Amino acid sequence: MPTNEHELPLEMVRNRPQLVPEMLRSVFGLDVSTNARATLASESYADTNPAELRCDATVLLGDPKSPVLGVVVESQLRALRQKTYSWPAYLASLRLRRRCPVVLLVLCPDQATARGCAVPIDMGHPGWVLKPLTVHPEMLPPITDPDHARRLPELAVLSAPAHADGPQSEAVLRGLSAAIGSLTGDTGALYHDYVMSRFSDAARKLMEDMVKLDNYEWQSEFALTHRAEGRTEGEAKALLLMLAARGLDVSEDVRARVEACTDPEQIERWIQRAVSADSAEDLFT
Repeated sequence: MPTNEHELPLEMVRNRPQLVPEMLRSVFGLDVSTNARATLASESYADTNPAELRCDATVLLGDPKSPVLGVVVESQLRALRQKTYSWPAYLASLRLRRRCPVVLLVLCPDQATARGCAVPIDMGHPGWVLKPLTVHPEMLPPITDPDHARRLPELAVLSAPAHADGPQSEAVLRGLSAAIGSLTGDTGALYHDYVMSRFSDAARKLMEDMVKLDNYEWQSEFALTHRAEGRTEGEAKALLLMLAARGLDVSEDVRARVEACTDPEQIERWIQRAVSADSAEDLFT
């Protein structure tokens, strides 16, 4: 599974191609039906030199055999001059092969990168200028409806960091919880790590507190596991703080054993013993 910042947004597109027309409609106002079928297509555009003509992802709208629109999707962590030559080639090749209109959608991590990638590309021919459509999280709408989040969990994950500290923070995080809770297997874990790494400390704490207060019914195996692990981690930290507050010396062995424990009931027993223990090692006797 992909883990880096460049690959994960593309994995979201590959997991759910419908994310692409949703972005084109909601961010750029393009007349794209949200009900149109979205499918992935080949990312290689040339047999003679595929390394030079291989885009990050391609999505076709409508019948894959006769699409109404082709979308070249690129993920960029910074603006690169070489892309001003390869992007037009991707579009021209896709248009030739599929005989349909084509657009370029560039996924960027922030506003500065999006601005750099959006610089118009003058092809030299009069009137022929390519203007890349670039999108960063702040351009995405806040996903506050849990049902909407479950239908497009990738959109909820991508947009949440931009709105988690805003006036709709609670609704956004509830939507995000619903989105992650609807996923199964490694996908939920991957998306969770991605979005939490981009949250502020305040947003992370608010989400954790909200899950506890709402008694949210996680639907995926990952979410259930993560919730239990999060509670265990917090109790382990509280136990170590209690020992320190009592002036007891906490060795590296004791700390490692407490932090490695994944059984919340065991940690609760240690907490009870910590109230009267003469040493940190007494927790385990």
